[in-house]
Amino acid sequence: MKINVHLDRLLVDRKITLKQLAEDVGVTVANLSILKNGHAKAVRFSTLSGICKALDCQPGDLLEYVSE
Repeated sequence: MKINVHLDRLLVDRKITLKQLAEDVGVTVANLSILKNGHAKAVRFSTLSGICKALDCQPGDLLEYVSE
């Protein structure tokens, strides 16, 4: 099972920096970077909700399941 993260695309589309998103969501840039690069083992619903609110998107816009 693989989950692709499209955070980089959403940041470009919304013209927002990772630093600004981190401030809006209340998490560190390092944590968002781990998520953005696909190295996160988990994501809290509160973080996912904050990202979706800040980027005006749905969780499905951010995460994609790919069967292997």
